[in-house]
Amino acid sequence: MSLAIVNSRAQVGVEAPVVTVEAHLANGLPSFTLVGLPETAVKESKDRVRSAILNCGFEFPARRITLNLAPADLPKDGGRFDLAIALGILAASGQIPADSLASLECLGELALSGAIRPVQGILPAALAARACGRTLVVPKENAEEACLASGLPVLAVDHLLQLAAHCSARELLQPYQSQGLARIPEPYPDLADVQGQPAAKRALLIAAAGAHNLLLSGPPGTGKTLLASRLPGLLPPLAEQEALEVAAIHSLASSIPLDRWPQRPFRQPHHSASAPALVGGGSRPRPGEITLAHQGVLFLDELPEFDRKVLEVLREPLESGQIVIARANDKVRFPARFQLVAAMNPCPCGYLGDPGGRCRCSLEQLQRYRNKLSGPLLDRIDLHLTVAREATSLNSTPDPRDNTARAAARVAAARQRQQVRQGCANAFLDLDGLRQHCSLAGSDLHWLETACERMGLSLRAAHRTLKVARTLADLEGCAAINRDHLAEALQYRPSSAP
Repeated sequence: MSLAIVNSRAQVGVEAPVVTVEAHLANGLPSFTLVGLPETAVKESKDRVRSAILNCGFEFPARRITLNLAPADLPKDGGRFDLAIALGILAASGQIPADSLASLECLGELALSGAIRPVQGILPAALAARACGRTLVVPKENAEEACLASGLPVLAVDHLLQLAAHCSARELLQPYQSQGLARIPEPYPDLADVQGQPAAKRALLIAAAGAHNLLLSGPPGTGKTLLASRLPGLLPPLAEQEALEVAAIHSLASSIPLDRWPQRPFRQPHHSASAPALVGGGSRPRPGEITLAHQGVLFLDELPEFDRKVLEVLREPLESGQIVIARANDKVRFPARFQLVAAMNPCPCGYLGDPGGRCRCSLEQLQRYRNKLSGPLLDRIDLHLTVAREATSLNSTPDPRDNTARAAARVAAARQRQQVRQGCANAFLDLDGLRQHCSLAGSDLHWLETACERMGLSLRAAHRTLKVARTLADLEGCAAINRDHLAEALQYRPSSAP
């Protein structure tokens, strides 16, 4: 047979569209033509495949070889198609049966010796292969990752000869059995380690219970970073679908940290990070920090030290929960449903309002410092809290009443109420959800409108205040929002009134 077809998978954002590798042998002068919009790494596969086939003892056909990677308008990159190309040539030349390839999807980069090297982005391909009901062939180093897609038959191979023997039914491969991906996650830092700061702990509890964004402002050494690092431990465990989303993203970026799977991610980029590093980008779009923080926490320490243009790119993802990277020929969509926690000093020196009078910043310096943060960005942060300096006590012991386990139990109960009532966390309620689940009594509604008008709050800020109040009611197990909840929620909004 001079025509053979092998299935593989490309990588486009977090999706893995199927790529059909068509190999055709024709009479004529020996040549090797590769079509289907291949990029440089794919074009170079011709030489890798030729050497691998010869070094495995097979015959490389001395004919006109045409390889088509369909669909033709989808860009293909990387070495992930090497294995499929080699199998296509072997099947088209009759050295292995072509019928044995119909139920397989193959991914892997070939070494010149025929060894199969690991590739990135295996999990999205595994999820797509499972949906199509095919068996996935992957390098042995990627087998554990592929097994995250439960119910998918996975064949783990480390050499081309193994797969050729399987296709020829000389030595059948058995589906790979996972070696234990359900590992015990590393424990999160305990909230009890934070000395004092009851107001900050309360804000952290509210943020976790409703998936609200949080801004901590205070002088150096007050525990802002310590508090932020405790937030992931308060959040509910990831559901199976959420865990797979997180794992698929990290599969594209590098590799899945199996010792921390399925924990919620905690990302802390340096303030020198560029906009592409934060939201993703590049000629071949890659996920940025906001996508790597999907279903987890993005912590931005020293918030005003970030470039203002870099911070402005966060505005749309904070609202939509995704980022769309547009290029001339295509658009790539990455999920970015993260919880933002930011920390900043009150002034450039950090000691504005300190009782010791250590601040020496001028009004001009203070204004320039505050102007680094735009109003629209601050408007999207639900909870604003000033963290005061605590009295120094080196011999303090953790308070067991403030530990992570107790706080996480309260958060889980509040999240459960939200899931039963509306199917999502309070921070993600749309306008219809606000009208349905955050209704107020007539007098309370008038009181809130008057308070928002006096504070100069925008309509978005008013809606976010209402969502925080709904979270406060959920923490107390109240079916309705009362005025105490509204009053506390307003305390977390900075006034913009003149």
